[in-house]
Amino acid sequence: METNILTPKALFLKDIRYTVPPFQRRYVWTQDEQWEPLWEDVSNRAADYLDQLQSANGERVLAEQETARHFLGAVVVQQVSTAAKDVERREVIDGQQRLTTLQLLLDAVQYVCEKGGIEDVARRLSKLVLNDEELIESEDDIFKLWPTTNDQEAFRHAMHNGLATDDHEDSLIVQAHEYFQLQTRQWLGPDAESIQVRAEALETAITTMLQIVVIDLSSQDDPNVIYETLNARGTPLLESDLIKNYVTSMADKTNEANIWGDLDDQWWREDIRQGRLIRPRIDVLLDYWLEMYTCEEVAASKVFGTFRKVASGRKIEDLMSDIHKDLSNYRRYEEGVRKPEEEIFHYRANIMQTGAFTPALLVILSKPDRARFDALRSLESYLVRRMICRMTTKDYNKLALDLVRELGRCEPADAGSVVIQFLGDQTADSRWWPTDDRLEHDLGTLSLYRLLTRGRLRMILEGIEEQHRKTSHSEQSQVPKNLTIEHILPQSWEAHWPLPSNVDEDNARQERNQLMHTIGNLTLVTGHLNSSASNACWPDKRLVLEDHSILLLNRRFLAEYKDVAWNEESIRDRSKRIAALIADVWPRPDSGTWERSK
Repeated sequence: METNILTPKALFLKDIRYTVPPFQRRYVWTQDEQWEPLWEDVSNRAADYLDQLQSANGERVLAEQETARHFLGAVVVQQVSTAAKDVERREVIDGQQRLTTLQLLLDAVQYVCEKGGIEDVARRLSKLVLNDEELIESEDDIFKLWPTTNDQEAFRHAMHNGLATDDHEDSLIVQAHEYFQLQTRQWLGPDAESIQVRAEALETAITTMLQIVVIDLSSQDDPNVIYETLNARGTPLLESDLIKNYVTSMADKTNEANIWGDLDDQWWREDIRQGRLIRPRIDVLLDYWLEMYTCEEVAASKVFGTFRKVASGRKIEDLMSDIHKDLSNYRRYEEGVRKPEEEIFHYRANIMQTGAFTPALLVILSKPDRARFDALRSLESYLVRRMICRMTTKDYNKLALDLVRELGRCEPADAGSVVIQFLGDQTADSRWWPTDDRLEHDLGTLSLYRLLTRGRLRMILEGIEEQHRKTSHSEQSQVPKNLTIEHILPQSWEAHWPLPSNVDEDNARQERNQLMHTIGNLTLVTGHLNSSASNACWPDKRLVLEDHSILLLNRRFLAEYKDVAWNEESIRDRSKRIAALIADVWPRPDSGTWERSK
């Protein structure tokens, strides 16, 4: 048995065949839980590399050395005996979801680069997904990874540049490959001058900035023993346990039984997600609290050490009093004792997974009502606009801590204006608050249905519905949370939505398929439409939507386009209208709607 920390380049560059046994489950990773976090990790590494490259005056080796690595977890493989002339083989014992996703990501980037004429990057990435043709015995041996039986056909079509995926659209393998293609195209951008550099940065991030622990078993090792050992459930001592022991030992003897207080409640012990980690809530919140207190990032493994440094300069009772006060505010907020202004931020922040801003939130929650509401409203607008415009999250940890520093210098009543001013003053691409013009441009061009999770896209459309109800003084102000996203021009449009005559059919088809997933072609309905109604021609589809039009979003839409053919021009026009509505729902402080939206 050998254990090594390898990059995807080291794992896949040689000619090798990783096979997933038939008894293993099929591919189950999804956009919300795995693809999007992985893409954010990769794109953030690529953005960091570009920053380091600029600082190093183009010295790639130095830039790579200065760019932080990202750990992806572990995989277990076992050697399979082969003849000397055959391709080396490994059977995947554990980690097949991770390896499959990496192959889909590498191939998706390779495909986009090949189609975009970035031939050198495409050629290098091709070597990480395909074996040497001269060494293989059967056609499928060309792939370095071969999934379990139920996924093989979809995998073949996703990974083979010459095969269509039309018959495998429901496969998560195909969906993952298409998701990474879309993200790659957006990352590369339209600027011909920068596309080569950005492609190389993305290649560097994927191939050398990710790290995997690879446990390579010999053919004699018993994989069941290894697997059971890896997955054995122990009860390791938590960082919070170490802190509790330390606090109790340092407290006055008359107070040691009470100093930890309610932090042992089951609520604090429940596991929650922190980025890609699952940790007890108390460990996560102590981590965030220490970041708030020190204005520095604290690694999950350094929480106890950091706490000891903080405690060394303070009386332990006073320190724990501050912790109890801030964490009690947070528990009140999380358990539902929220004002209406906090409620909507809580709902939307959870959907956007804004944990990086928790240190700032701990400060904001301690402020007076008006200042707190203004701070949350401006932070929400900032985060939603950046999410819509698909802007990087790579600097959010540092940005949150910079915001904490600013809040530490102001009076409690001024917290709202400080957050507004601070966010509005950011000019770097990684921190900029998008304008109304940028919103209009990106909402008209980005395929948000494919780029955003359904929850995040639904949240945006719910916000528009909420705005309609507010401005029309509707008796029912609460928007249902079980709504379904519907394409107006359906995804299966060929049968009843013919392309215009006298146009280049290939270009028109490509344009329609891109516009189809933009915000202008999307709405919400109160239940799934059956496929025949959803794919019907426009006059019939309009009648179906009227039957599902208890939402003002649909009533306004149907009234505005009552006598208009629904086509590419209509989609673009509605995208502009929706952009204006979104700018009202999530205004910038320099907008005329900022004061009116309070």
